Amino acid sequence: MTFMPDVSTPVPARTPTRIRPRTWAVVLAACTGQFLVVLDVAVVNVALPSMRTDLGLSAAALQWVVNAYSIAFAGFMLLGGRAADIYGRKRMFLIGLGVFTAASLAGGLAQEGWQLLAARAAQGLGAAVLAPATLTILTAAVPEGPARTRAIGTWMAVGAGGGAAGGLIGGVLTDAFSWRWVLLVNVPIGAVVLAGAALWLAEGRAGDRRRVDLLGAVLVTAGLASVAYGIVQTEAEGWAAPATLVPLLGGLLLLAAFVLVEVLTAAPLVPLRVLGVRAVSSANVAMFLIGSATFSMWYFMTVYAQNVLGYTPWLAGVALLPTSVAVVIGSKAAPRLMASIGAKGLAVTGVLVTAAGFGWQSAMTVDSPYVTGILLPGILMMGGSGLASTPLAALATSGAASGDAGLVSGLVNTSRTMGGALGLAVLSTVAAARTEGSAVAAEVTAGYAVAFRTAAAVLLAGVVLMLLWLPGRLARPTRP
Repeated sequence: MTFMPDVSTPVPARTPTRIRPRTWAVVLAACTGQFLVVLDVAVVNVALPSMRTDLGLSAAALQWVVNAYSIAFAGFMLLGGRAADIYGRKRMFLIGLGVFTAASLAGGLAQEGWQLLAARAAQGLGAAVLAPATLTILTAAVPEGPARTRAIGTWMAVGAGGGAAGGLIGGVLTDAFSWRWVLLVNVPIGAVVLAGAALWLAEGRAGDRRRVDLLGAVLVTAGLASVAYGIVQTEAEGWAAPATLVPLLGGLLLLAAFVLVEVLTAAPLVPLRVLGVRAVSSANVAMFLIGSATFSMWYFMTVYAQNVLGYTPWLAGVALLPTSVAVVIGSKAAPRLMASIGAKGLAVTGVLVTAAGFGWQSAMTVDSPYVTGILLPGILMMGGSGLASTPLAALATSGAASGDAGLVSGLVNTSRTMGGALGLAVLSTVAAARTEGSAVAAEVTAGYAVAFRTAAAVLLAGVVLMLLWLPGRLARPTRP
């Protein structure tokens, strides 16, 4: 998973174009922080079967190793960006990295499943504070012009590399040491970056002294977590059981309270006027649907490769590396293709390619060969996702007022990550309903196949939505 940058933060113009050695230290600290945040979205996937065996996690609890991080990350990401502007980017960078590093240590030393899940949620909170500060620190430190362009290019490449390398790094660490090292590896790196950042980073803030919408962030995060938990409970309890209905209804009430708070507060986390713009709302819904399908792909593919096909963690990481590279290539190719077929046309094409990959993957069997069972459908799934994400982000930001561009960029990332968390909960329940508790490889594979077919149907519904709702061309940004 890659994250789109917010390059809209205003910074004072400077005349030099060469980057001094001390500035490169700032660039290195910012890029390393971004690498860790993106890495930890993907690095745990290949370690999931080992975590389950060692800690005795249930299938339902296993998906929360992924979702605890992603829900906390998505729910607090916009709050983290606002806090960096108000309280200082260096301060929030250090706090976020400190929380992330401490949570990584706690997760690596966990002896019970609940301890691991709590640590992953704390990691997500730290990442939500850390991630928005990395790029603003970089753009404030590097002068405008070619030097800043190179620095931002480095930041983007490092972030993409963290997502692409996550499976491989996780597989190597799990095979060579244990699953614990996919978390513990963050500790020495985080400690070094913390020390360097404390010495080399300069404090800065945007001058906005409005209060942060902490209540809104808590409500939306708790609401999403409660809804996801209720969906997972349907696997064992059914839809009518109190164990399912209470968290589902409670989560919906929390989300309704979030909307009410956003209407009433003077400084909302998500100003609802922004969602009233057609380009913004349609692109965010499309990203939510894409995330609901593609995010779960990593979970199912890594568990399928190890538990059904018998791959080792290292081999599973290698097997999925081309899939990771495909999303990077798709993202890089998107700007050129947008010039010829337009943003809406490319977004629709990308989602159709992704849906074709999910449909192909749904033909998986217990003895599928690597090329047709993992490699080619994986490339279609994630290559198409890369093609679609860039034009959707461009459509969303083009429809917003110029002063809201940064907010909308963060909102698109939040929509995709939240969609992924809820999508994983739903698709895992779909797979479990087909499997009916069987551990036989053929039944497990059939359950995964149904999940992939369901995801393909969701993506096709997204195509219809985009054809009807997305604007046909990029809008000119308006003044706030």
